[in-house]
Amino acid sequence: MVRWRGWGRGVAGGDVVRVLEGVRGVDSGLRDGLYGRGTGRAVRRLRGLLGAEVVVLADLDGPVASAGTVGEGVREVLALAYEQGGVVQRGPWAAVPLLVAGELSGALVMRGGAEEALAPVGALVARSLDHAALRRARGRIAQADLRTLRAQISPHFLHNALAVIGARIRTEPERARELLHDFADYLRYSFAVRGDYATVADELQAVQTYLELQRARFDDRMELMVRMAPDILAVAIPFLVIQPLVENAVRHGLEPKTGTGGISVSGFAEGPLCVIEVEDDGVGMDPEFAQGVLAGTGPPTRSVGLANVDRRLRAVYGAEYGLVIETAPGNGTKVVVRVPRFRRGVVTG
Repeated sequence: MVRWRGWGRGVAGGDVVRVLEGVRGVDSGLRDGLYGRGTGRAVRRLRGLLGAEVVVLADLDGPVASAGTVGEGVREVLALAYEQGGVVQRGPWAAVPLLVAGELSGALVMRGGAEEALAPVGALVARSLDHAALRRARGRIAQADLRTLRAQISPHFLHNALAVIGARIRTEPERARELLHDFADYLRYSFAVRGDYATVADELQAVQTYLELQRARFDDRMELMVRMAPDILAVAIPFLVIQPLVENAVRHGLEPKTGTGGISVSGFAEGPLCVIEVEDDGVGMDPEFAQGVLAGTGPPTRSVGLANVDRRLRAVYGAEYGLVIETAPGNGTKVVVRVPRFRRGVVTG
C-alpha cells in the first residue's frame, strides 16, 4: 500500500478518490507534453498529490512551470538530480529526474510534502510525458502519410478525367461543363489546406464527385450505390480515407473487368463504432496478396493508397483499427473501416 506523509493509515476511502482525480488531472494536463497549455494545471495537481508547499516541473535548461513561490535553490537541486540520476535532497528541496523513453528529459522538484511519494509521482509524470511524445509521433506519422497520399493522387485518374472531359466538349458541351465542375471540386477538396480530419459527410461528397467522373469515363457502365446512415455523417475521420479506397476499387477491381461493374459505399453505426464499407464486384485478389498490399509490400501501384490509409488509421486510433480486406479471385473486394464515433482529439476544424 502506498503511504503518503500525513496519512497515517495510507490511501483509503475518500482519499482514494482524491488521489485518482489528481492522477487523472496530471495526465490530462500533460497531454500535450511539458510545454503544453495544461502544464500549469498539472503542477497544481502535483502539489496537491504531494502535499507540498511548492512544486516545479523542469526541463534540462531549468524550471518550466511551478505551483507556489519558487525562491532560491531550485537550480542547485536540479543539477544534483541530473548528476546523480536519482532522488536527491538539497536544503528544503527534493528532486527526482524524469526519464522519458529512456532519456533524461527533466525533473520534478518539490519543497515540503511527502518525500516517499516523490519517486512514484515522478514516474507518473514521466509516463504521462512519454504518452504525450507518442501521441505527437503518431500525429507526425499521420501528417507525413497524408502529404504522401496527396502527392501521389493518381496521375492515371487525372489524365483520364481530363481526357473524358475533352472528348465530350463538342458532342456533349453541357455534360462536359458539369464534369469540369466536378473535377475542380475534386481537386479543391483533395488539395485543400485544412486540418487533419474531415466529417464523413465531407468525405462522401468528395467520393461522389470522384465516382461521377469515373462513371463518365466508363460510359455509364459503372453502377453506383451510396448508402450512409445519417447518424454517422457528422463523425470526424482522418482526411482522405474513403476516396483512396474507392479509387482502389475502380482501378484494380473494375478496370480489369469486362462488362458492367458496380461499386457500393456504405456507412453505419455499430455501437460506439462508425463502420464504412467500400465494395466492388470486380476481379478480386488473393487474400495473401491483399495482406501484402496492407503491409506495403505489394506492387507500388496497388500498395500506396491502401497501405497509407491503413497506417494512418492505426497511428490515430491504435493497432486494432486498421483496414480489413475481404476478397477472393473473381469474387470482388470489400474494404472495411471501423473507427470510434467519438475520439478525443479527433475533430474537424
